[in-house]
Amino acid sequence: MSPNPSPFDRLMLAVAGALGATGIAAAAGASHGGDTQILAALALIALSQAPAVLALALYANRSRMLTASTLFIGLGALLFSADLGARHFLGGRLFPLSAPLGGLAMIGGWLLLTVAALAASDRGGAK
Repeated sequence: MSPNPSPFDRLMLAVAGALGATGIAAAAGASHGGDTQILAALALIALSQAPAVLALALYANRSRMLTASTLFIGLGALLFSADLGARHFLGGRLFPLSAPLGGLAMIGGWLLLTVAALAASDRGGAK
């Protein structure tokens, strides 16, 4: 990453940090009581997506497709995690279809990453 990260890079680093912290807290909560099924799922999503968002945010030579991939994975994971957190702490969903929308965003982000990688190898770079 450059010495002067863009606002998007800073936002995605913050998303990665929030996901990582949320995942650790959910894992601890699942091991000490509470709704184990929801908290374990929250921990899994947050802790599996945080490193991906971090790596993509730090990737210096990002194409538009990789930038979109980062955004979809990061915001999808936040939305999915927020819905699971709302179910646990508030007793209900964040809003109707929030978890499925977050899940679709993550899947779309991973598919965009796949397409970006294949397109970059065809052009001989990561553009």
